[in-house]
Amino acid sequence: MAPVTLITGGGTGIGAAAARLLLARGHRVAVTGRRAGPLAELAAEGALPLTGDTADAADVEAAVAATVAEYGRLDHVVANAGISTHDTLADGDPERWKAMLLTNVLGPALLIRAALPALKESGGRVVLVGSTAGVRNTPGNMYSVTKFAVTALAENARVLVTGDGVGVTLVAPGRVETPFWDSRDGGAPDGPMLTAEQIAEAIAWAVGQPAGVDVNSIVVRPVGQVP
Repeated sequence: MAPVTLITGGGTGIGAAAARLLLARGHRVAVTGRRAGPLAELAAEGALPLTGDTADAADVEAAVAATVAEYGRLDHVVANAGISTHDTLADGDPERWKAMLLTNVLGPALLIRAALPALKESGGRVVLVGSTAGVRNTPGNMYSVTKFAVTALAENARVLVTGDGVGVTLVAPGRVETPFWDSRDGGAPDGPMLTAEQIAEAIAWAVGQPAGVDVNSIVVRPVGQVP
């Protein structure tokens, strides 16, 4: 039976690339996002579109329930939704930090909580999309703080669920050419970048591991990126 994968933040960037790749490889895919337009494009390609806020517990629970109701099971969840304020502790806006913390840290935790019963039944896998900013500190950067929290969440979740046969994989990309940079003054920084499709390959590889194999961390940088 074709596996079922739910991807948060699936309308654009890495999430959309992962959805398209998994659909092409025979997965049944549900995608969440706040904007209906991008989700409609993926729906036309075969995905189940689910509008909602990844930092809202009721929305996340509804997305998991809708996926299980549509497909009868849930094999993988990919916590991909994330934002950055592109600022520092010295000059940032605390209200914007709050929204980023809720999306980047609370969101993945809510997804694990909501999906865990179904994943225990399927012996499935959680993929958390982190960042190299959560592996090596970016000075004073609150986005880096949130991604270090995601790195911690991955291991915290792993030790909780591994005894139930559920795998947990952290995929930590370096710089990726996506709409992530649109909100940064000056756009994307200079230097080498990966594509969303290349990170989608890492996600697909993680969820494609055989039963009993738990790959816990994948760090993917473009050649030439130092930090």
